Amino acid sequence: MNYKQNLHTHTIYCDGKDTPEEIILAGLKKEFNSIGFSIHSYVPHSKTVVIPLDRIESYKVEINRLKEKYKGVIDIYLGIEYDFYSDGFEDGYEYTIGSVHYLKTKNGIQGFDNNLESTLNYIDAHFDGDSLAFAKCYYETVAKLPTIKNFDILGHFDILTKNNELKKFLDTESKQYLNYAKSAISALKGKIDIFEVNTGAISRGYRTSPYPSKELLKEFLIQGFKPIITSDCHNKDFLDCYFNDTKLLLKEVGFKSQCQLINNKFEEIYL
Repeated sequence: MNYKQNLHTHTIYCDGKDTPEEIILAGLKKEFNSIGFSIHSYVPHSKTVVIPLDRIESYKVEINRLKEKYKGVIDIYLGIEYDFYSDGFEDGYEYTIGSVHYLKTKNGIQGFDNNLESTLNYIDAHFDGDSLAFAKCYYETVAKLPTIKNFDILGHFDILTKNNELKKFLDTESKQYLNYAKSAISALKGKIDIFEVNTGAISRGYRTSPYPSKELLKEFLIQGFKPIITSDCHNKDFLDCYFNDTKLLLKEVGFKSQCQLINNKFEEIYL
């Protein structure tokens, strides 16, 4: 079954470039069967992208309007990417992505998902330059995601490595780093069954391969998780960025199928 979908999609309602309808029209040109929109949750600690609560309600109204407008043409899903340090939780979503973009450090709750220079400064300021301490704190936080909500999808598991190809500040092949990451995977087993294979950093020029890394993909396979391919789209031109190559990567690792949301139910589709 050739089913084309992206469930990690950001619009002008948060930090995306395009309106939801512009993305839908782009999806139709690319022969998508469905698109899921995933506004960022409200995070009071954010100094960059703050999503006002009233904008979340407007987002819901707009996506539901488009669901009706394009009914029978393309399936539209209403979702949210919810951060560990968000304030409260809004109901009414058809699926949820659990992510970590902020960490609780000695200086309070601080966001780390930025460019290379900011990431290096973050590690210096909050972890005394110790990138492994940064990794330990990150993976320990990811492991606690199920304590705040029952999530459908685990978001960009090793996003802390986004800038690592530009300048290697983390040895992602070291035993200690892999122990932190694999311990988090073990802690999440049976609590969040689906993890995303996220191509967003490729479209934005940070990486040449999706996250998670190949080594961690193997661990997810061993521990029985199911993959879903997403583009973490912030620009309609990259709605299906690197999808075909990612399917090949998953096959190479040993996965036989990927998950898709069809008629409000996650199903496994052969790669």
